[in-house]
Amino acid sequence: MAEFHVIAGASERLVYPAVRKIRMSDLSDCLRRGAEDFWEKPSHYAFVALIYPVAGIIFAYWTSGNNALPLLYPLMAGFALVGPFAAIGLYEISRRREMGIETSWRHALEVRRSPARYSIAVVGMLLAVIFLLWLYAASALYNVLFGSVPPETGAFVRDVFTTREGWILIILGNAVGLVFAVIALAASVVAFPLLLDRDVGAYAAVHSSVRAFMRNPLEILAWGLIVAVLLVIGMVPLFAGLAVVLPILGHASWHLYRKLIARPLS
Repeated sequence: MAEFHVIAGASERLVYPAVRKIRMSDLSDCLRRGAEDFWEKPSHYAFVALIYPVAGIIFAYWTSGNNALPLLYPLMAGFALVGPFAAIGLYEISRRREMGIETSWRHALEVRRSPARYSIAVVGMLLAVIFLLWLYAASALYNVLFGSVPPETGAFVRDVFTTREGWILIILGNAVGLVFAVIALAASVVAFPLLLDRDVGAYAAVHSSVRAFMRNPLEILAWGLIVAVLLVIGMVPLFAGLAVVLPILGHASWHLYRKLIARPLS
C-alpha cells in the first residue's frame, strides 16, 4: 500500500481540504508574518538559505561558457518554478513556530522524517519535470531563431538586444515562461505546506493547490508576481539578497497556505 499512501495520504483515501476565498490584503499580511518569522532568528534562517545564492553563482559560472550561455536567463527565471520545493524547510520552521515549539535552523532538516516525505518527493519531481520542460522549450526556441552554433558572449548579447530575432526571443520566450510559471504556481501554491501539515498524499495536495488557484486566480497570480519581483531584487546583488528574500518568501508561503486552506474540523 506504499504507492497508494503516496497518492492518497495516511488515511488511504482521497481527502480534499476545504479551500477559502482570500483578498489582496491577505498577501501583504502573509509577507508581514513571513518577515516576522525570519527576523525572530535571522542569522539561523539566512544560513539555511545561503545555499541558494551559492547555487546561483555556480549556475551563472557554469553557463558563462559559450555552449550554455543561452540557458543563463532560463535557469535564473526557472528558479521560481522549483522554489516551493526548495523552501520546504522554511515551511517546517514556520509550522513549528506556529505551534509554539522550539525552532532552529536544524529543524529545517526535519522534513526528511516527515510521514509525507515520499509524497513531497513526488510533487518535487513534478516541479522538476516542469523546470526541465521549460529549459528544453527555451533552448529549442533559441535554436530555431539563432541556430545551434554556440554563441560568443559579446555576439550573444548584441544579437539578443539589437536584432529582430532577439526581440522575438525575448517576447516569445517570456510568454512561454509565463505559461510554465502559471502551471507550476497552480500545482504547488499550497501543496508542500499542506503535505507537511496533513499527510493527504501527492494527488490531493496538487488537486487542492489547483482548486485554491481556481477560486483565487487574481490573488494567486498577484502572489506569483510578488515572488518573481522579490526574487529578481534578491538576485541583483550577486544573488546575496536571496539569503534574506528566500526565507521571508518561504515563511510567507506557509501563512498563505493557512489563509487558503481551512483547518480540519476535528
